[in-house]
Amino acid sequence: MSEDFYCDEVFSGKTPVEKVLETENVLAYHHTRPFWPVHIVVVPKRHVASLLEVENDLLIEIFDVIKKVAAKVFEEHGAARVLTNLGEYQDSKHLHFHINSGDPK
Repeated sequence: MSEDFYCDEVFSGKTPVEKVLETENVLAYHHTRPFWPVHIVVVPKRHVASLLEVENDLLIEIFDVIKKVAAKVFEEHGAARVLTNLGEYQDSKHLHFHINSGDPK
């Protein structure tokens, strides 16, 4: 896998995704290889390496999308998790959040 799956694959169109919600700067879509029964990824459309590097204005927009998507998952499934990773836990070196529900597959 490349260092940045989102820039290299998703935003280039090489890997098609099923969109959940999109704004000018943020995309939420169903994970291409889900780990949970409900697994949605929220990612900024421009490269940001991690949570430690995101600008506040973009972070507000990202969390607005997360809030909307998580509310829908909660409404439909009764529970939702939101998580992000840093460092060696971050497979793709592009800021992304997972919204998920259910037990791991």
